[in-house]
Amino acid sequence: MSAPDPAPDSHPVREFGVGARRALTLAMAVSVASAALVGPSAFAADGNTIATPPHERGGTARAVRTTDTDEGLDSADRAIAANLDTRVIDERLGANVSGVVLDAESDGTVWDHNSATALMPASNTKLATATAALTVLGPDHQFETRVVYGHGTLTLVVGGGDRTLTSADLAAMAKDAAVRLKAAGTRVKVAVDDSLLPEPTLARGWKADYLPGDIAPVRALVVDGHAVNDTSVDAGQAFAEQLATYGITVDAEITRRTAKITDVLVTRHMSAKLSDIVHHMLKVSDSNTAETLLRMTALRAGQPATFEGGTAVVRDVLSRQYGVSLENFEMYDGSGLSRDTRIPARTLAEILDLLTEKRYEHQLISIREGLPVSGETGSTLGTEFGRFDDANSKCAVGKVHAKTGTLTGAIALSGLPQGKDGRWKVFSFVENGSTASNSAIRDAMDGLAATVNGCWAGGPRSVGR
Repeated sequence: MSAPDPAPDSHPVREFGVGARRALTLAMAVSVASAALVGPSAFAADGNTIATPPHERGGTARAVRTTDTDEGLDSADRAIAANLDTRVIDERLGANVSGVVLDAESDGTVWDHNSATALMPASNTKLATATAALTVLGPDHQFETRVVYGHGTLTLVVGGGDRTLTSADLAAMAKDAAVRLKAAGTRVKVAVDDSLLPEPTLARGWKADYLPGDIAPVRALVVDGHAVNDTSVDAGQAFAEQLATYGITVDAEITRRTAKITDVLVTRHMSAKLSDIVHHMLKVSDSNTAETLLRMTALRAGQPATFEGGTAVVRDVLSRQYGVSLENFEMYDGSGLSRDTRIPARTLAEILDLLTEKRYEHQLISIREGLPVSGETGSTLGTEFGRFDDANSKCAVGKVHAKTGTLTGAIALSGLPQGKDGRWKVFSFVENGSTASNSAIRDAMDGLAATVNGCWAGGPRSVGR
């Protein structure tokens, strides 16, 4: 039996034609977007560095990248490219595979295989969502949940888009509220305000059987990440129960109400920093957090806090601010659960390539640090999921930082290994439509990553052809 998927799906994907392999020349300058989108936090350099940073590239424009050629490649990169040419036709991967390997130092293309072909990327979509959220909101941003009091008997829980809110947080707010409320009386009504994020709560391309276990309808208020259809009322009920423990009598019905400007603030809770939230989201591939971040990013950028508003901001951030190619890019949610989303491997690799540039380190470092590490227990690349545990990929344990992605009919792996030559590489591999088991496809993908790392450099040991 294969390991469970971070984002399970039980239905096959439709057929896609493989795009023609093409030579690409991408000269991309990073431009500065409007102040309304960026806010004061964007591109704030503070001089911090990571322990072993990749080479810093100078200037504000990326170097020209070319594909379909090994001109200028050293012997190590030529060996990687030759091995990938052989291993990408592994029958476990099927016929519809897109992939690319970039050299982070030179911006050159080491290997390309249909990299502009748009395929369903599954949870690799979270890389785009995280990049936009950190850029627009800033890594130090915190989400606020408030309790206000108005109309004499009403306590209102106001959702602020904090997907990390816990029962302990509610208990602390209930304790504060009880002290304040006893001065006005010990009987209250509890209502919730989740108006910050408007309908629809479901994205295009989500299947009905995803709900609510794999993804809950997106609302501004949730506690303990509960997988229920109405997370706001669920949180209101939990808050009412906490109030009761402090001697406050609460009417049974939890209602909805939009807070008024005249309501009095009773207490508030601030979430962890966004950088910490993104770190955790990527490690465990938390789809609910990704969807909330997409909507909150749109709100901060002055766009409607909808799926459409969020994906529009993602496109703007990637293309206008970072110069990432959006050719054949279609995005309909923040998590990658949408089966209508299509992102080329080239785009995913260019997003990851940003993480190797020192000028973006302060803004985006939590993405890099949040990428699961090959063989890391508790992450989606852990051995408990059968990752990097076969004869071809074991050599890369601890050496590959990569984002996973899994839906039925779509598996992706995009990441950052350091080659045996000490140079950082960026890769993205996406397959759609393979009939092999998920565990077999993942083994093949892990083998490709080990090839990029250079530790699987010899002939095939068990390619599965």
